[in-house]
Formats: sequence, structure tokens, C-alpha cells
Amino acid sequence: MDRRSFLKNAGLAGGVAAASTLASPAISQNRQEWRMVTTWPKNFPGLGVGAQRMADRITAASDGRLTVRLFSAGELVPALQSLDAVIDGSAEMSHGAAYYWQNKNVGLNFFTGVPYGMTAGELSAWVRHLGGQEIWDEIYAQFGLKGFLSGNTGTQAGGWFRSELNSVADIQGLRFRTPGLGGRVWEKMGATVTNLAAGEIFQALQSGTLDAAEFVGPYNDLALGFYQIAKNYYFPSFIEPGLATELVVDKAKYEALPTDLQEIVRSVAQAEYEMVWSDFTANDPRALQTLVNDHGVKVLAFPEDIMEAGAKASMEIFEELRASDDPLTKKVAESFVEGLALVRQKTSDADEPFLRAREKYFQLS
Repeated sequence: MDRRSFLKNAGLAGGVAAASTLASPAISQNRQEWRMVTTWPKNFPGLGVGAQRMADRITAASDGRLTVRLFSAGELVPALQSLDAVIDGSAEMSHGAAYYWQNKNVGLNFFTGVPYGMTAGELSAWVRHLGGQEIWDEIYAQFGLKGFLSGNTGTQAGGWFRSELNSVADIQGLRFRTPGLGGRVWEKMGATVTNLAAGEIFQALQSGTLDAAEFVGPYNDLALGFYQIAKNYYFPSFIEPGLATELVVDKAKYEALPTDLQEIVRSVAQAEYEMVWSDFTANDPRALQTLVNDHGVKVLAFPEDIMEAGAKASMEIFEELRASDDPLTKKVAESFVEGLALVRQKTSDADEPFLRAREKYFQLS
């Protein structure tokens, strides 16, 4: 995909829409229009498309009683101001990733994903069945919000690097784009870390402001054109093993909806978690083939000392969060650790042995 095809008219540098789009949502004969702002470029594979599909499904399932109008990154507010738009009432919904808002509460990182943490299935189990959603509700209630899981990328790629990495020594001073607690891990290993919205990364790589960057994986990265700047593509990410997106709604307005419309929003978000996850599962391999075969990308594994250093840094960060002075950060960290100890049993006892056996014995041509 030509990266310009979805960046065109997205207004990623910011800017505001016409004054009419800032007016209060239309309410007529029990029919409402809500605005959804996103952190994603327009028509962005997987994530942006998923947000639009969610808006369309809510509109269709409610027979137009709740019409959701989507604004891509920069169309109403800049990408990384979408959550604030819901807080200040400029929009009723945002679609993004909870770890983008760690400045509001560090505990929000856990609802996107954390280094050496949960896979997509494990995260869903913790949030839906092991108390994660209830703590998430507590954190967002401070801001008048409610969050829902809305998608998952699966295990991501480790990133694009101008030069090959041979050891931890090569990380020292590396200027790297990566968000969330994963960014703190790379900082502990010696990198200089920054977070940028999707549409800003290419230019930063091209100008030399960045030495390396990660976003999601082949499906998105092909569209963003990173292969034009860097050819060394590392797998897998150890900081983003199963990254979730979120739908955030204005809590008071959500609770004011009729119960059937509340259920439509909740159910569509849950359905989209699986839909986005399957989209990435299907299209990451296809995109990686294109990157390798058509663009000369080198697929590499991180050296063992980097993987080990990353794990050590991750455990240090976990212990810091479990000892946090903020009660909610401490609570969510403890819940996550307890949940991981449980759900990883199934992953380790059933999934991993099966995958090893399939790789070793079952090859179809």
C-alpha cells in the first residue's frame, strides 16, 4: 500500500475541523450522533479501518439511534490529544491505545500491554474474567471515562533499525521511537526514547531525528513505508507481546444511554477485539513477504543479551509499579502479576508444547 493513500487529507500535523463539527452532537427523537476521534491515520490498515468499522457497526446495530461519526487523527484534534477531547467534551468517544495516556495514570499501560507481559488471549482473559476491567473502570472514572478493549495486534515486531544490533552496547545513545513501559525498558538499556504518532514516524526516520523506530508490525509498517529508510527488521518484540487498542467513552453520556444501546457499544467493542486480532493474524505474514521479497528487508532476531537485558529491565519496572505510592497503580500492577501467573499456565502447558510439536513434526506443502 502506498503510504500516501491513507495519509492524504489526514491532517496529522494537527489543526481543527470546521466549527460545525465542534457543535454538540445532534439529538432528535431519541436519535443521537456521537463523535469518535482516533489516534490513527485515515484508512490505516487494521487499526484505523477497525475504528471505522466499529463506528459503522454501532450505527447499524442501533438502526441509527446512535450514529457514530469518525474523525481520524488530525481531523478534529491531533492524534495524541484524542483522549483529552473526550474529557473536555469535544467528542464522546476515542479510539487509541491506553498506554498513550500514561501521564494521567501509569496503570493505564497494563490495558494496552507491557514488556514480557500477556499475549492477546491472556490479556483478554485478565480484563474480562480476572478483575482487570473493574480496576480499569476505577482509573478512568477519575476522568469521567469508561474504557473497553477494542482490538489487538498480537505480538508485534521489535522495530526498524538503520544498523544491525550485535549486543546491548549497540543500544547506547540509540534514538528510538517506542511508547509505554516498553520505552522505559529501552531507556534502561541505554536508548534515548520518544513517542510519536503513526504519521510522524516516517519523517523523523527520514530526517535522521531517529535511528530506529517500532510501531506495530508488517501490516502497518509496510503502509507507513519504514522499509524505505531502514532495512533491518527485528522480531519479535519483547516489550509488546499482545497489544490492545481501546474504545473510551464519556462515562456519564454512556450511562445515560438506554440499556440496549449501552450493550451495543459494549458488544461491538468486544467483537472488534477478535476482528482486529484476526485481521493482523491474516495480514502480517502477507505484508512481511512483500517487505522481504519486494523491498529487500532483512528479518533478524535480537541478540540474546538484549533479550535478557530487556527482561531484567522489565522486572525492575514491575517491582517499581508494585511499590507505587499511587493506590490504583499498585492495585493494577498486583492484579496483572497475579493474573499472568495464572493464565501463563495454560500458555506454557498447552499452547507452547503444541506449537513446538507442530513446528517440528507437521509440515504441509
